[in-house]
Amino acid sequence: MTGRSAIAAFLRVSNKDRQKRGLQRVMGPYAALLLTLAVLSPGLGVFIVGNDMLHQAGSGTIACLLAAAALGTAVAALYAELGSAFPHAGAEYTLAGRLLGAPAGFAMLAVYLVALPIGMAVSGLGIADYLGGMFPGLGERQMAVPAILAAVLIAACSIRLNATVTGVLVAAELSALAATFATGVVHMRADGLHRLLHPSMALAAGGVGRVPFALLAVACASGIYALNGYGGVVCFGEEIRNADRNVGRVVYLALLIGAAIVVLPLAGVLMAAPDLGQLYRAPAPILDFLRAFGGGTLALLVSLSVAGAVFNCMIAIALSFGRMVFAAARDQAWPAPLNQLFARLSPRFGSPAIATLVLALVAVPLCFVNMKILIMINGNLNIAVYGVMAVCVLVGRRTGRTAHSRARAPWHPLAPMIVLAAMAALTLADLMDPESGRPALLAGGLVIAAGALYAAYVARYNPAWQLRDGATEAAAIVGQAGP
Repeated sequence: MTGRSAIAAFLRVSNKDRQKRGLQRVMGPYAALLLTLAVLSPGLGVFIVGNDMLHQAGSGTIACLLAAAALGTAVAALYAELGSAFPHAGAEYTLAGRLLGAPAGFAMLAVYLVALPIGMAVSGLGIADYLGGMFPGLGERQMAVPAILAAVLIAACSIRLNATVTGVLVAAELSALAATFATGVVHMRADGLHRLLHPSMALAAGGVGRVPFALLAVACASGIYALNGYGGVVCFGEEIRNADRNVGRVVYLALLIGAAIVVLPLAGVLMAAPDLGQLYRAPAPILDFLRAFGGGTLALLVSLSVAGAVFNCMIAIALSFGRMVFAAARDQAWPAPLNQLFARLSPRFGSPAIATLVLALVAVPLCFVNMKILIMINGNLNIAVYGVMAVCVLVGRRTGRTAHSRARAPWHPLAPMIVLAAMAALTLADLMDPESGRPALLAGGLVIAAGALYAAYVARYNPAWQLRDGATEAAAIVGQAGP
């Protein structure tokens, strides 16, 4: 045997061994928490969603975020119970498929195959808002495409490397948020607390006035979006040590930490702003506040941190996408050649690298689609996801399928019923909004229907589909193509 053929044989054996071992449980709860915070991305919640909420609901933003955090406690209870019972790759696709059947599982798969690429494209385009001043000659798409490619390439590497990278970026993000909060506390005005307890907003006629309760209720939807992501740890269930215990802990900790570091900086800004009307009407309220009190250097550093937070979120999106496509391929949800391709793990990194790289092929073209269309399609998909997770918990309890969970939701069925009631209220609010709410509901309904139809197609033409959760099945699928 020549040296070259010996190396090739070694690589083939290594690759076979990698497939047999599958995804490895190499992460502890701390690394999992960092990845989950990257999914939640508190920096985006403050500097992007927070800006919009200040425009919409003024100082009522804090009440909306607290209400969203209260609802988040119920949602977190759902994810903790389900993620502990089924700590496998595939996230909501796997959870819904196991408890509600193939149509629900494929509906969730369709939701994420649409939502994650759109989120990737929108995030990439959003980087331009914070780096445009440093690179004035580049357009938003010229910055978005390299950012998408870089994030996907990093996500294709080992989960340990990704935990390290996201940990560094989360630290920078938290530093920016801490600086914002500290600036607000140092310059807090005498009526600071009064502003939070008596919400005000910008009036069309000028000045500020009381925030109507109906508007606060509508703005709560933005609050839910600002804190969304604490359930993202379920994507990494097969890579966390002692996942049956740690997944639930990470879900609750991510919500607690995320809510605190989103609410506190915004509260600091509201308590210190010299003119609330001017703050509410500013195009970038928080950066303008930091520029006024901390100078241009602080505002620049925070802008860079926000760009890093956006990039960190893009890495987390790519990680989630890759594991969901990998899990579906392991279940033989795709045509046979794609199953063999997407179910492969990188011999070097032990990651679903090929499945992850597919995201770039979808997200880059989306950068050239009108932003309003992307946001409209993605608008209310979370309503469907949370609703399905609530039903999963109800069914799991009734059938005993989640009886072995080590993070069961307390006071059952309170958590799923609260979530279903809240999702019904948000759906009703969207139905009453003909401009953006109804189109978003229609788009979401079409995505879910497409997933359910694909489930019917798989049931008829691909009877080999079956939810799987171990390395042996993935190795068997990859083995069909030979070494």
